Amino acid sequence: MNTSLALSFACGAATMFATSVIGRAHGGPPNHVYELRLYHVTSGKMDALKARFGDHTDALFKRHGMKSIGYWQPEDAPSSQELFIYLLEHPSRQDADKNWAAFQADPEWQKVKAESEIHGSLVDRIDRYFMDPTPYSALK
Repeated sequence: MNTSLALSFACGAATMFATSVIGRAHGGPPNHVYELRLYHVTSGKMDALKARFGDHTDALFKRHGMKSIGYWQPEDAPSSQELFIYLLEHPSRQDADKNWAAFQADPEWQKVKAESEIHGSLVDRIDRYFMDPTPYSALK
């Protein structure tokens, strides 16, 4: 799957989520930044990655001030087994960097990562995009 198609899918998914669940309008400039992450999953490791997120990663994100907006997996093969997408909200870009550093240094995360990757890495590559909402975005 090419990256622009994946990014289009992820942005569309984030917009649909925002419209259906959040759907609120705010005035003024955004007081936070969104981080879109696309994980290109190692062949055969999607279930292990989803389990790690559901069992550990999401709770650790919360502990480190990273707000999960949503997680997505494409419906159609082969992307359904190759791509895991999620969106985080941070107070600022600087807070995102600080939160990621704390997350990576967390002993619980290090243990979970090591145990989940005993038979090899779950992710081949990560694409990361920081985004600001437009004035007409439902998600602000």
